[in-house]
Amino acid sequence: MNVLIIGGGGREHALAWKIAQSPRTRHVFVAPGNAGTAADAENIDIPENDFAALIRFAKETKVELTVVGPEAPLAAGIVDAFEKEKLRIFGPTKAAAELEASKVFCKDLLRGADVPTADYHTFRDPARAIRFLREREDVPVVVKAEGLAAGKGVVVCEKREQAVEAVEQIAQEKIFGEAGNRVIIEERLHGQEVSVLAITDGRTIVTLQPAQDHKPAYDGDTGPNTGGMGAYSPTPLVGDELMHWIEEHVLVPTVHAMKRMRRPFRGVLYAGLMITNQGPKVLEYNARFGDPECQPLVMRLKTDLVDVLDAAARGELDQIGPLEWDPRPAVCVVMASEGYPGKYSKGHPIRGLDEAAALTDVKVFHAGTSLRDKQAVTSGGRVLGVTALGDSISKAKLQAYTAVKKIRWDGAWCRKDISDKAMR
Repeated sequence: MNVLIIGGGGREHALAWKIAQSPRTRHVFVAPGNAGTAADAENIDIPENDFAALIRFAKETKVELTVVGPEAPLAAGIVDAFEKEKLRIFGPTKAAAELEASKVFCKDLLRGADVPTADYHTFRDPARAIRFLREREDVPVVVKAEGLAAGKGVVVCEKREQAVEAVEQIAQEKIFGEAGNRVIIEERLHGQEVSVLAITDGRTIVTLQPAQDHKPAYDGDTGPNTGGMGAYSPTPLVGDELMHWIEEHVLVPTVHAMKRMRRPFRGVLYAGLMITNQGPKVLEYNARFGDPECQPLVMRLKTDLVDVLDAAARGELDQIGPLEWDPRPAVCVVMASEGYPGKYSKGHPIRGLDEAAALTDVKVFHAGTSLRDKQAVTSGGRVLGVTALGDSISKAKLQAYTAVKKIRWDGAWCRKDISDKAMR
């Protein structure tokens, strides 16, 4: 079959690379893609938000399955638009994608479904939010923009004044635009974060192996939040027993709650969890594959991904058996542009990609790249996701960083401690 992937980041390159390996796949298109997807698939110069052009292309090229990578087109209703034209597409509808697009909707659903999460308060008026902060004890809180903010709309605050400043920036200065129309102030949970992703057709749930992302920019989980500076899978934090608990008390109640609300969820249900002393609690839901969690997951997945995604899109996920995984861990290290997650320059030529790719069990997934005169150049904040397999976490980490050292551009940097938590 012909498959169309929507998006142009590291997650989409990973999906394109994996989907192209399927014997069921004839041709893989990526719209708009990047320099990496240009090598592993065929880029189509259509923006991810131009639904009419994407639908027209899918019809003209007889695309049988479309896979949506990023959250923005899902929140804008791309699945509804494709399904209206009788085109098969993997992902949640606009109504279901609100689980990620609105943190207020998500928190209210968690509370109603009795899924464990942090206590929270919601505010439309920034003055009321600031008054609430001034009148309570000076304890750590988390301030969140309600809407989509490219993974950066969450501010962890140690002191009251930090929280007040976060509210002012999100709700008054609107640094994330309309995403800051409402703010959530919630208790700060303590523990380690893990990512548990599941594929669902609204009835059947197929859980993927657990992963751990690294959101803060700098080593030791310091600095501002980012879209993710690296990930590894599996994580020793989530064994079989805890995974069963998460399925029973988090994923299943959520899917049932969405069904009861007549917003059946089909696609990737991504639970961001904090493993606290009281057990796992949901920090947030995403409605798509994580980036960079997708990269180590597809490196380890042995089951044909097309079979799984196509079955989910058809509502036939109950026909898919248990997934098969490479027992070896995978580690993904994100290489970023100087200045990220703030302002950064673009257009720097990237050197050493072929040398890195020549290493055993290494795949360099492109995120913020483009082609200029057949040369890969930087075009985003997170530029590459250098991913490697190894017989142990430490060996996978060593192989990933060996590849990282072969790649250079002006201003390139990365965290040096991706996966160290697993080795403690």
